Amino acid sequence: MALDPRSAFRASVLLACVIICSNVLCPVGAYLYNNRYAGDQVFRITPGDDEEVQVLKKMLAHMKVDLWQPNSVSLICHNATVDVHVKRNDTRSLRARLKQEHIYYRVFISNLQKEIETQTGSRSSRRRRSESQYDYEVYHSLEEIQRWMFDMNRTQPDLVDMFSIGKSYEGRPLYVLQLGKRSRPQKKAVWIDCGVHAREWIGPAFCQWFVKEAINSYQYDSVMRRLLNQLNFYIMPVFNVDGYDFSWTTDRFWRKTRSKNHKFHCRGVDANRNWKVKWCDEGASSHPCDDTYCGPFPESEPEVKAVAKFLRKHKKRVKAYISIHAYAQMLLYPYSYKYATIPNFSCVESAAHNAVTALYSAYGVKYRYGPASTTLYVSSGSSIDWAYRNGIRYAFAFELRDTGYFGFLLPESLINPTCTETMRAVKAIASGLLKKCETGRDRFPYI
Repeated sequence: MALDPRSAFRASVLLACVIICSNVLCPVGAYLYNNRYAGDQVFRITPGDDEEVQVLKKMLAHMKVDLWQPNSVSLICHNATVDVHVKRNDTRSLRARLKQEHIYYRVFISNLQKEIETQTGSRSSRRRRSESQYDYEVYHSLEEIQRWMFDMNRTQPDLVDMFSIGKSYEGRPLYVLQLGKRSRPQKKAVWIDCGVHAREWIGPAFCQWFVKEAINSYQYDSVMRRLLNQLNFYIMPVFNVDGYDFSWTTDRFWRKTRSKNHKFHCRGVDANRNWKVKWCDEGASSHPCDDTYCGPFPESEPEVKAVAKFLRKHKKRVKAYISIHAYAQMLLYPYSYKYATIPNFSCVESAAHNAVTALYSAYGVKYRYGPASTTLYVSSGSSIDWAYRNGIRYAFAFELRDTGYFGFLLPESLINPTCTETMRAVKAIASGLLKKCETGRDRFPYI
């Protein structure tokens, strides 16, 4: 039956809309995140002395702000920068207060919505997942990453094995890729997780990059071939699957898990404050609405519990634990919860030095390295302290690019260089495991 002209026009308009919407990244609505960040700004504030620190702490405590660095008001100190995301209705008043108190500040991002569009929505047509190509230089949704994991498992049977270690709070599977040549059953292993904090998208991008590079270079790179022949790598591209998905659909700057609290409307727990080591002490919050909320009890989050169970089961073989975060350009190791030197400090310090040197060799990007407590800030219940306590001698947390200009909105154009340099660092750490480092002690002393 032929359509009348008016019906034909409507049909053509509808088809055009379908085609456009299918090619543009639109997590929610016509604008990304329903335009919720329009006019929001990111301030970088530098309190010059202790008096300014106290004034700034009170100022921010009475405003509803999203702290980027540090992630808690209690961690603000003088001569250290504070990066804070401020809602559009509060930008003018904050600017006035800072001027009044003579506290130095700069506006790093003047329109957060525009910056988000630039990071993830500028491509009118994004190259989607296909059998022959997967674009490692764009950020991918959870669904795309998990589809990619299935494809890696199917197409690389000699080097890749995929399995689930449990389910998230919202029932999503927690997938891990085992990467390595099946040469012998009890190989040493390295654990790498990404995406513990949902908004740190460069993390999952690196985990995918690592798998791609390892597989592609196995035939011609003698270092990588030796690593995959002698080690197994357990790669968890998205640790916090619920939070990561939420950061794509609803709130780009969501950090925590998505578990519900029965007493408060606030949701989620900081998955890097929920481990059973000095749990809920300094650097963690007991309030469910805070970004550093430690949870109702250690390993309350099914994601943390699943990883801890897996690592406990395999702790005799897992020789290194690596967690990928952003942003700060740092390589951190224990302790996080106290100012003290780890027993095998010389070996870990040497490994960290070799890693940041290898990273620097790619593009000249400088990373600071050292104990997390002194290099970044004190935090209790962290995964690297837990791994160290459980006998994993080499426990590291990377804070990838940058140092605040883009913050959590690292552009897709920087995925390649960031992952390329980090790859060198991780390879350096893994290569060090194949050599012997004497600590001067027969037994490895735990925390």
